[in-house]
Amino acid sequence: MSEECYRESSNISEVEKAKSFISDNHLQIEKESEKLALLSNSVRLKIVLLLKNFNKLCVCDIGEILEVNQSAISQHLRKLKDGGILNKSREGLTIYYFIDEVNNPDLIGLLEKIFLFKE
Repeated sequence: MSEECYRESSNISEVEKAKSFISDNHLQIEKESEKLALLSNSVRLKIVLLLKNFNKLCVCDIGEILEVNQSAISQHLRKLKDGGILNKSREGLTIYYFIDEVNNPDLIGLLEKIFLFKE
């Protein structure tokens, strides 16, 4: 049995504007959707929240904080880096991860609205 849509009145102009909006923003929607999909994993979301609050951390610190082994943390960090959410820098022998805020202002803004961050 198929469901049909019955409208009391139709605003064709608004429907066309909405279609155009989706079409015009398709690439951005896909890009942000991929980033949000990465954050649907609770460990990766926790990593991003930690880095938002504490700016930069190394793999061993993140693993200790989250009580997850280094190998698993490294895999999550790689996915977040490959997805364009994180970046990394080397200081001596230590590699630090941090949020790429320049390329993720909308994502960071969304996280700031959802979670409380220290100032």
